[in-house]
Amino acid sequence: MAPAPDPRGIPSSSPATMTAAIDPTLHAIGFEYELLSPEKVTGKLKVTRTCCQPFDVLNGGVSALIAETLASFGAYVATGFRRVVGVQLSTNHLKPALLGEEIEAEARPIQKGKTIQVWEVQIRKRDPSTTGSKVLLSTSRVTLICNQQASKSMKSYEETLKKYAKL
Repeated sequence: MAPAPDPRGIPSSSPATMTAAIDPTLHAIGFEYELLSPEKVTGKLKVTRTCCQPFDVLNGGVSALIAETLASFGAYVATGFRRVVGVQLSTNHLKPALLGEEIEAEARPIQKGKTIQVWEVQIRKRDPSTTGSKVLLSTSRVTLICNQQASKSMKSYEETLKKYAKL
């Protein structure tokens, strides 16, 4: 039985259910989307052995994967579901996330053009020594080409994404 939609038409389901429906790659490593909109995409991940390097630290490639994926989803929604292609990714790793810690990722547009979009993605963790403050772990800038028509085969995916996006 499908979850009942809320008054805004958004399915009332868990972040894990949303992630499984729209992004099997990030779902496989335990990432959970929390918000998907043209202005912001957010989610979280508990650092497990699946996403760590041998030193029990979050793999930098996982941070880059999260950054490009969140920026791509944001650009896809912001363009009205046109095909997007990442053409440049730059990530600076500032501090480590250790095995067992939870990280939060947030993507926001810097430039939302019709042809090129640039998004910034920040990954943070809660500072265990303080109440509520967050420590910046990495920052990424993602440049995407956004002027291509999506194929007709993407229509059902677009409809699935619309169920979860705040448009």
